[in-house]
Amino acid sequence: MRKIKNMVLIAIMAAAFSAGAAGKHLFILSGQSNMQGLDPQISFVPAVEEEFGKDNVIVVKDAMGGQPILRWYKQFKAPDGTSPAKTGDLYDRLMEKVNAAIDGERLKSVTFIWMQGERDAREKNGDVYAESLRGLRDQLAADLDLDDLNFVIGRISDFDMTNRRYPHWTKVREAQVEVADSCPRAVWVDCDDLNSGLNSKGRDVKDDLHMSIEGYKILGQRFADAAIELIQE
Repeated sequence: MRKIKNMVLIAIMAAAFSAGAAGKHLFILSGQSNMQGLDPQISFVPAVEEEFGKDNVIVVKDAMGGQPILRWYKQFKAPDGTSPAKTGDLYDRLMEKVNAAIDGERLKSVTFIWMQGERDAREKNGDVYAESLRGLRDQLAADLDLDDLNFVIGRISDFDMTNRRYPHWTKVREAQVEVADSCPRAVWVDCDDLNSGLNSKGRDVKDDLHMSIEGYKILGQRFADAAIELIQE
C-alpha cells in the first residue's frame, strides 16, 4: 500500500510540474514546537502573497512539539547504528496534507521550511543530525520528483549554548549550518534574537527554548524572505 501511495503522489507531482513556468508556489512548513508555535498567517503568508500574488501561493504546515527527526526521516539511524522500529509517521501525515493541497494544481516551485532539532539535541543525536537532515531533504525531493527543491532551515536558537541541559545543542546547530551550506538551493535562518520577550503565556522570558510572540512574527518574515530569495535565484 505504501508503494502505491508513493507512485500516486509522484504521478500527481509530475502532472503538477508539467506546465513549466506556469503554476503556483508551494511552501511546506514542518518541524517541532517552534514550528508548531508559528502562525503562518501572521507574517509568512502575507509576505509570500505580496510577492507572488494571493492566488499563486499554497502553504501547507504540519508540526508537532517535542519530536525527533526520526518521526520524519524514514532511514534514520541512531549514533550506535541501530534503526528504530517506527520512523517517518509524521512525514506521512505531512505528505497527506501536501497531496490534498496540490490536487489539480500546477506548481512553479516548492520550498521546504524546517524548524526542528531541539529534541535531537536533548537525545544526543548531534552526530547523526546532519546526515538525517540531508536525508530528509533528499527523501522529500525524491517523493516530489524534484531536482530543484528549495530548503530553508531554521537554526535552533541560543537557548543552551553551554550544552548543559541539552548535551548536543551546539552540535545540532552546527549540523544545520553544515547542511544548509552543502545542499543545493538551501539556506539557514538565524533565530538567536527571537527567544526573548513576552511569550504566549504572558511571561517575560530571556533566551528561552521557545520564541516570544514577537519572535514568531519575525521568524515568519525571515522564513518568507529566505524562501523568496531562493525562488528568485
